[in-house]
Amino acid sequence: MTTNPYAGSPFSYATEPAVAPYSIVELMPGVRNALEYLRLQAGERVLLMTEHTVDPVVVQALAAGAAFRDADVRILSVPPFSPGGWDREAPLDIETAAFREADVVIAATWWGEVHTAPLFFDQIKARSSRWLSLHMTATAGALLTGGRLPAEVFYVLLRLTLERLSPARAIRVTSERGTDVTYSGFTFDPDPGAMRPGDWRPFPYGGANFWPTDTEGVIVIEESTVTGVPEEPLRITLEGNLVRKIEGGVAADQLRRYAPGGYYMRHGLIGLNPKVRVAGGTQFEREKHAGAFYCGIDGLTGGMPVTSGPGFAHCDIQVDRPTMVVDGELFIERGRLLLLDHPEVREVAARFGPPEVILDDNPTMILPRRYTAGGAERGAVSGAGRSCP
Repeated sequence: MTTNPYAGSPFSYATEPAVAPYSIVELMPGVRNALEYLRLQAGERVLLMTEHTVDPVVVQALAAGAAFRDADVRILSVPPFSPGGWDREAPLDIETAAFREADVVIAATWWGEVHTAPLFFDQIKARSSRWLSLHMTATAGALLTGGRLPAEVFYVLLRLTLERLSPARAIRVTSERGTDVTYSGFTFDPDPGAMRPGDWRPFPYGGANFWPTDTEGVIVIEESTVTGVPEEPLRITLEGNLVRKIEGGVAADQLRRYAPGGYYMRHGLIGLNPKVRVAGGTQFEREKHAGAFYCGIDGLTGGMPVTSGPGFAHCDIQVDRPTMVVDGELFIERGRLLLLDHPEVREVAARFGPPEVILDDNPTMILPRRYTAGGAERGAVSGAGRSCP
């Protein structure tokens, strides 16, 4: 049996532990960063769309943070969403109507509402709402760890990543488990920072997202949204951006059944947030960890890739500790994002506290409150130059 030291394949918020009521105090730095990322303004109409199984303390923290900013807050508790069109006929009239009236949507969902046609990206872009998605991350653990990283640190990492990778000819991803896949022909999401009407963003902020035109090689799946952590090695072989072969026992059968018409490589994401959890984190949380990699294969529509709408068989694939080479130059080494040592990244981190603390990619060591965005001035004055708080 293959074992994954980072995850136990939880399947919904119902399997996530709840926290004590007083924990809300420790969640507020992450909530503050989320609302500043949203550019939430007083008087805006906020829809907090939360699945029935989300920890009430997390819901209270998000709602209280928005109310403290004098926003007009509405909480809508909804049934859990299904992944990738598994329940594509589900009625979403109430969710859709509420979304259309909101200035800001904070979605505390597990699979991500964008797996459904009524709330897919094209529908979000057609509206004036700004949409923040806590897909698998509406948890105390996510707000305590990745949510505490100052946005300025993430954005300098993102800018330097895009400068290096956008003009690249080839990105090769390998792993000790046997992944060896090469991507080319990229379109990167620029993620310009300040959210605008029609924007959709995940939180915690975490990565550089891209869409390839060609993918060649083999991916050994460490975890996927369809199979969880497979019991034996699960391999997919890609040629010409299409999945040509799926191998690996029971998990391979599950993956084939999910999209009988076949798959194509839809997108990939390079994790950039050093404070996002690895151990104990859900898949959509771990994907954002600095030095992690994940990609999404999607179902073919009539035998063809159709990127304008949901493929209704979206499957996300995780590689926790990859090595990434960009046009022959090392970019990630066995899960270590080399940009964390870049002088400009360390300079920005020093505004909030000791760079060796802000940028340490061991998220077991939670970022102290005074080094989060709200404590930037105090952290830079009292912490810069010290090796440890």
